[in-house]
Amino acid sequence: MASSLQITNFDKDIPLRDVVFETLRKAILTGELKPGERLMEIHLAQRMGVSRTPVREAIRMLELENLVTMVPRCGAKVASITTSGLKDVLEVREALEELAIKLACKRSTDDQVRRLKEAMERFENAIESGNLARIAQSDEKFHNIIVEASHNEKLAEMTANLSQQIYRYRYECIKDSSMYAELIEEHRKMYESIYYRKQNEAVEVVKQHITKQQESIMRNLHLEEE
Repeated sequence: MASSLQITNFDKDIPLRDVVFETLRKAILTGELKPGERLMEIHLAQRMGVSRTPVREAIRMLELENLVTMVPRCGAKVASITTSGLKDVLEVREALEELAIKLACKRSTDDQVRRLKEAMERFENAIESGNLARIAQSDEKFHNIIVEASHNEKLAEMTANLSQQIYRYRYECIKDSSMYAELIEEHRKMYESIYYRKQNEAVEVVKQHITKQQESIMRNLHLEEE
């Protein structure tokens, strides 16, 4: 395991189980812990400088988020990325984001449009930096503002529930630097469609955005159509 998994300082008001959970989740989402990699409690505990109990509890929490699978006679493994799993998540994401941007075209405030433009520019700056974590975070922020601008609490709740699985695929996509120019252009089109209140154009660019991301992930992970 990478040394960055080691926990040295943490807020004592936060349960150690939660600290371990967030550390392992980040490692899975960023690919530091690879799909299919075994999660051996004793080795993780030693690397992180904690006992096995919070590691065991954290692994159970990760299983609930579908980031870890339990394999009979083998134990816990980082969940693999499959074609069906990818498509299932992105189909739901597409439906949610199409509705979000359609509503944002009608309901967004001037302040939200301004903040969306700022988020778009921060994403472009992150692309220039080449820092994958920064790119993923700024991308997530951009899309979250669109959801916020929909002014639909249930939509925001459903998007939040899917956020960790979406983030995993988002991170896989941004590893492909050949996508950067297209991502920038698509973000600009999304912003402009909201600024000019063009719902049909907004929905089309979201479809294109997610379809291209799926194609990129499948290509880079050598996934085949099922």
